Amino acid sequence: MKMVFWIVIIGVLFVLGSAGFWAYKKYNFGASYDVGQEIDSFNEIPVYYNGWFSNIKGRNVTNDGYNLGLKYQCVEFVKRYYFEHLNHKMPNSYGHAKDFFDNSLRDGQKNKARNLFQYTNASRSKPKVSDLLIYKASTFNKFGHVSIVSRVSDDEIEIIQQNIGSQSRETFKLIYSDGLWKIKSSRIVGWLRKAN
Repeated sequence: MKMVFWIVIIGVLFVLGSAGFWAYKKYNFGASYDVGQEIDSFNEIPVYYNGWFSNIKGRNVTNDGYNLGLKYQCVEFVKRYYFEHLNHKMPNSYGHAKDFFDNSLRDGQKNKARNLFQYTNASRSKPKVSDLLIYKASTFNKFGHVSIVSRVSDDEIEIIQQNIGSQSRETFKLIYSDGLWKIKSSRIVGWLRKAN
């Protein structure tokens, strides 16, 4: 019985160590960037390095008092992008990333708290460049995540994001089936879009 116990403990430690090494390599948490240093940009809106995901360097507020979010979290980037590039202010300027998605809405309805149209993953509406993607909370991140769609093809999307180490870009498969567009990721619950 003791032997089985120690085999299980060693197995768990191996899995945790492997997952930690994978995350370190994928997200490059040991990068030689300073917190607040620009590491990428999209439509001339910079993405800043945040170091460890829980770092906070104060609140970013516009000159007229609009809350962009905590520096240099994922929410701060997408709200800064929408404010500076799309000239958009959200009626509810607070909340965690996961709070951007209103589960009570149907596909294509207006999310009044964000003043954006909301689409579920999967949707009749294909994702577009500058859509805001919302990711659900997880065991290791109870706040969720948000990013911006930076490129779309018929079978793939690219996103740009902040506060994920130095890994600012990521791609996901895009699938069209039975009249619906689905981003192949169990983490993505949907996307928001400013009306034309």
